[in-house]
Amino acid sequence: MRAVIGGVCALLAVLAGVLVMVSSAESEATTTPVVLAPHGAPPTIYAGPGDRAQLDGRWRFRRDRQDVGLDKGFQAGTFDGELVRVPYVPDATKISGRRGIAVFRGTVAWYRTKIDVPVDGTYAIRFESVNHKAQVFIDGKRVAKHTGEYLPFEVKTFLKAGARHKLVVRADYRGPTAMKRDGWHRLWFNFGGINRGVSIRRIGPSELLYPTLRTRLQGGSALVDMAVHVHNNGAPRPLAVKGTLSRGDRKVEFEFPAEPVAKEGTEVLQTSVRVDDPDLWSPASPRLWELALEVPGEATYRARVGLREVRAEGSRLLLNGAPLRLRGASIHEDVFGRGDGLQPADQDRIVEQLKTIGANATRSQHPLDPGLLERLDAAGIMIWQGIGPTDAPGAWTSRGARRIRIAKDRVRRTFRQTQLHPSIITWNLANEVAGGGHPKGQIPYVDSMAQELHEIDPSRPVALDIWGAHPPRRNSRIYNNIDMIGWTNYIGWYEATHAPQSELRKMIRTRLAKLRAVFPDKVIAVTEFGAEANGRNATTRPGGYAFQSHLLDLHLATYGSIPNLAGALVWNLRDFAVAPTFYGGSIKTQVPDIKLVRGLNQKGLFDVRNDAKPSVEVVGGRFAAQAAADGR
Repeated sequence: MRAVIGGVCALLAVLAGVLVMVSSAESEATTTPVVLAPHGAPPTIYAGPGDRAQLDGRWRFRRDRQDVGLDKGFQAGTFDGELVRVPYVPDATKISGRRGIAVFRGTVAWYRTKIDVPVDGTYAIRFESVNHKAQVFIDGKRVAKHTGEYLPFEVKTFLKAGARHKLVVRADYRGPTAMKRDGWHRLWFNFGGINRGVSIRRIGPSELLYPTLRTRLQGGSALVDMAVHVHNNGAPRPLAVKGTLSRGDRKVEFEFPAEPVAKEGTEVLQTSVRVDDPDLWSPASPRLWELALEVPGEATYRARVGLREVRAEGSRLLLNGAPLRLRGASIHEDVFGRGDGLQPADQDRIVEQLKTIGANATRSQHPLDPGLLERLDAAGIMIWQGIGPTDAPGAWTSRGARRIRIAKDRVRRTFRQTQLHPSIITWNLANEVAGGGHPKGQIPYVDSMAQELHEIDPSRPVALDIWGAHPPRRNSRIYNNIDMIGWTNYIGWYEATHAPQSELRKMIRTRLAKLRAVFPDKVIAVTEFGAEANGRNATTRPGGYAFQSHLLDLHLATYGSIPNLAGALVWNLRDFAVAPTFYGGSIKTQVPDIKLVRGLNQKGLFDVRNDAKPSVEVVGGRFAAQAAADGR
């Protein structure tokens, strides 16, 4: 999968062929070497093609609030500005009040750096994410356009040695309302700019892209099915791929049979290999194998993968053949001061906080950064992964043929980029669907993409989150190809806020019983529940710390007593920024005098400064008891 460092000797010759020098951008005279292992620091994301180097060093950054940069020739890389390191999200501390409103509306931002390459050749510059509309310029010439964050894209361009090429990025993230109308709705703050890493690699005669892996258990062995895209940059010819799976002193070698590949063509090669005593991946033992692929002498790819089998068997979720129950909290990639432009230390902290509460799972409404996914793989924390459009409860903004095409493309691209991660145990196609789905396109989108995901990725069930306030009363087309139902349940917060505990327990059990009657043969988990909490409210009142703790404790205790429930994920691990106009939603109707922070969702177990709320201890205790009861 990205770069073969498993068969070290065979790869060193390839790795040694590229040394990328990235200028510090503060002067014409100085350069800062960014070099691949074994010669220097490796990329921040382990998995990927060989010959990669990070371009996350110093860049110049400038806001362009009047959108005059193109007229002034900023694309030529002549503008001044502050020194930053990408990923960099501007104004990420201004998330509330009038300043928050202005920042949320977005602006145009420019980034520039310089690149030296050691040899002439074609290079790929990869952006893990830019919000929202990106234009990329090399030496003043536009070489790429891209729309949509959390979707990686590459720019391929010919670069000359010693030319100190100017790389410029224009990021336009104005108009979150317009983004919503165009199918790019988001339920958190409009953080803009280059919000994930940037890397560069030299393109060789062939390329290895989008490897996939599926594990099927057969007795004491694992049958591992693999596929990889092979792109040919040379004359028509047959291309074969060799590979290894390594763990400690164990090595399993395999080959993909050669296939003829046209010039500038791509073929998908497939193979299977049997692994005895496979050292399976699980939350209790997140064992990882090193996957190394190569077209000998031309292209490499490496990744750390886990061998594991996930199945939805009727109402049961199974991991490696054993029943599985999820416990954890949802996450947003949102760090105060950096927005969603997370650094590796920020990703480590998310994993640490999930471990603190005893989580074996998390949920994300948007595709996660590959670096964070790698950390979740290593930590044994499973992911209920949202892909495709993210809408408000009951809404559907991806209407019309063009938006539906974009929605499906988002699903496919996320699948290709992240399929290898063992931590992702399900693809979730939509957020909080109401009833039988929105009539203007949501139903056929979910139905067709669920079928497609079953075909291209039989290693994972497909899920759908439903809106607890408007649940389905019967099975219908949108659920036909869905394996897992995620139930949003705000009983005790938005609904029945002041009801006694006995009534809340009864309501939860009754609602889940009705849901089970609708879906007797599907996996059901509670994927969103919680309450806001801060120090501005009396601790036992709604909005107070004790209220949050008691409500979460009641929910978790109740869920633990319900059979055939596949687990519960608290909303949310950490407080996060939303639209600056947000002020608690409908809770203000239930509790008019509640004191909240405008622009923040404070349902987190940790606050925006990463301080633990009292609910951390309560939730951690419940999860520890559940883990002991489950024997894992």
